[in-house]
Amino acid sequence: MSDPAFTATVHPSTASIPAETWNRLAPGDGCRPDNPFLDHAFFLALEESGCASARTGWQPQHILLSDPDGAPVGLMPLFLKSHSMGEYVFDHGWANAFAQAGGDYYPKLQCSVPFTPVTAPKLLIPSGDDAVRRHLLAAAEELARRQHASSVHATFVPEEEADAVEATGWLKRVDTQFHWHNHGFGSFEEFLETLSSRKRKTIRRERRDALAEGIKVEWVTGSDLREHHWDAFFEFYEDTGSRKWGRPYLNRRFFSLLNETMADRIVLMLAYDGLTPIAGALNFVGKDRILGRNWGCTRDVPFLHFELCYYQAIDYAIAHKLAVVEAGAQGEHKLARGYEPTPTYSVHWIAHPGLRDAVADFLVRERLSVAHEQEVLEHFTPFRRGERTD
Repeated sequence: MSDPAFTATVHPSTASIPAETWNRLAPGDGCRPDNPFLDHAFFLALEESGCASARTGWQPQHILLSDPDGAPVGLMPLFLKSHSMGEYVFDHGWANAFAQAGGDYYPKLQCSVPFTPVTAPKLLIPSGDDAVRRHLLAAAEELARRQHASSVHATFVPEEEADAVEATGWLKRVDTQFHWHNHGFGSFEEFLETLSSRKRKTIRRERRDALAEGIKVEWVTGSDLREHHWDAFFEFYEDTGSRKWGRPYLNRRFFSLLNETMADRIVLMLAYDGLTPIAGALNFVGKDRILGRNWGCTRDVPFLHFELCYYQAIDYAIAHKLAVVEAGAQGEHKLARGYEPTPTYSVHWIAHPGLRDAVADFLVRERLSVAHEQEVLEHFTPFRRGERTD
């Protein structure tokens, strides 16, 4: 795959791209990405653990773009997929409609961080050069044709990236998450003062009930993280996975690999009854935010989910002066707890003209619906009138 100005190489694994090359291309200080989910180590752990592999329907096909001198100038983390699981941007309806019309929706190409609904650039271009972006997209489209893939999808991309890709002819999709914003709060109580009286009382009661009967919460990070912590957390994670979708996406080895390379970017929040851990929430820390990922428990305690996943994350963000808490996908129940509706974006290239036209028509109507929903949700934020600041 080549062009007079650029050469695109498809890599069948993260391991085939040097970590320093990968991380230099991601936004950051040149050594480590600002967003931990863009780190070479995160993708490597997914692949080396077998969580993201051809066997699980996530076959790596990462596109590395080089200039005429052979210097890497762009990267598109990409997977050939045989299903739509683990993406959090749902296109099952598109797949079913195409199948009913006699088409094959799978395989498809997915540009994303597997199993991770976190907004971050997916076209890694340090220069921001439009020409590099166009050639990365063109390389992905050509790869789709060669692999007989129906489509290419880049999910949870920043708005500016979505707009730039849409300008090349891809389709843009909008959805909603709920994020908490730190407006320079000095304490959790200071944050609560921005809420209505009724919401303040509710949150205080939830926190009190969650930590009743002597339950304690510990933040474990960096060199303090040990395998016994991961043993406990994996038991929690498996319990949640079996309740929600039958089989968790991540295996135990994945967490050990993460601990070897990314422990300083992880905060594991564990709830203890005495010396026994009964629940946990896994968070990653980026340059200006804490990003909640997985949670689970082996004992049901009222409001402990809210405490570990939402309130403890707010406490951590305030203590470490982080600007944002991203607590994962969906969840309108976050609204009452100070998390605000925030748009998320994805972009889609579809090869078949008929399917593309049908999806384009659907997305126009869906965007109107999402915009209306976000407008309605704004009226249900818990903030006192005049207290909210953007």
